Amino acid sequence: MNVLLLCLSGFETMEFSVFVDVMGWARDEMNCDINVTTCGFEKTVKSTFGISIVMDTTINEICVDDYDALAIPGGFQEYGFRDEAFHESTCKLIIKFNEQNKPIASVCVAAFALAKSGILKGKRATTYHLMDGLRQRELARYEGITVINQPVVVDGNIITSSCPETAIKVALKLLKMLTSEKMAQSIGEMMGYGQLFQIETMAKEGK
Repeated sequence: MNVLLLCLSGFETMEFSVFVDVMGWARDEMNCDINVTTCGFEKTVKSTFGISIVMDTTINEICVDDYDALAIPGGFQEYGFRDEAFHESTCKLIIKFNEQNKPIASVCVAAFALAKSGILKGKRATTYHLMDGLRQRELARYEGITVINQPVVVDGNIITSSCPETAIKVALKLLKMLTSEKMAQSIGEMMGYGQLFQIETMAKEGK
């Protein structure tokens, strides 16, 4: 399996790194056949706060058939994140993944890239919840999106989340979609996040 990690200009390194780590732990510790390919508009992408990271490939070289899932970390608008998040090439890529019903995971404001592409129409989703809910209200203005004020929202093949703190949860949910709940739980426990699953179980049981 191969996860395409799309790094748009101004992406947050914290939200980027969880996908590399979770999938890496699954591969190296559990012999899971999973890999992460980093991708940007340019070969080198500058993240929020000015850290530059060299990508494996660029967006114009991507064939969706070669990948099993898409992951998109969020980023700061003032660092140019929305310029590429709303770009036609980004929208087309997201649409192609969705047409094949492949998992699409976004963290925080990366939900706006999904909204711009139109794939959130008729879906439940969330985004950054602080600033008195400003971003969630903005997301709700897109036609057909039901905004849920929850840390992580899963609707079909699409994962959205509310803030950087949720990034690890999104990465583990994506691993679960690609493999199994047992695999995701094992990796969560190995990485010290076992409590996340306990909390979710308690919530489902209404405790």
